[in-house]
Amino acid sequence: MRRELLLLRHAKSDWDSGSLTDFARPLAKRGRNDAPKVGSWLYREGLVPDHVVSSPAERARQTALKVCKRLDLKKNRIVWEARLYEAGVPELLGVLANCPGEAATVLLIGHNPGLEDLVRHLAGEDLELPADGKLMPTATVARFEMPDDWCRLDPGSAHLVSMTRPRGL
Repeated sequence: MRRELLLLRHAKSDWDSGSLTDFARPLAKRGRNDAPKVGSWLYREGLVPDHVVSSPAERARQTALKVCKRLDLKKNRIVWEARLYEAGVPELLGVLANCPGEAATVLLIGHNPGLEDLVRHLAGEDLELPADGKLMPTATVARFEMPDDWCRLDPGSAHLVSMTRPRGL
């Protein structure tokens, strides 16, 4: 079975929102515009996931809801996974290992620096940094061709197909 992983960093958050905690920080205006744009692009590209997992942090939650609306996926299809907030590679690999075996395309919505570290882990040494040096700016989608087993994701085990930023859509 061909498998794909779509890693999406949450859209731009509002640092001036007055939120009392980092977890509660919402999307900024740019983020509220970029998230649906990314969802529409995924839909046009035929990249509709079988399984969606998102951090429950407010900015990731808002991103997931806006993206899934454009993918015509009901919000009850989103798995809210607390381990994604402030996750490193081991936690992210653990979340992926829990994906249903029949899921051919998984969308994981989370945060940096964990997502950048996961991109490096999955792509291995062949990864080239973009000219600006930023691997996963907000609302960027990393698309991977994955091995057959969500539980066996060794370093360099996936093929990075593309990195898509919202400003390029």
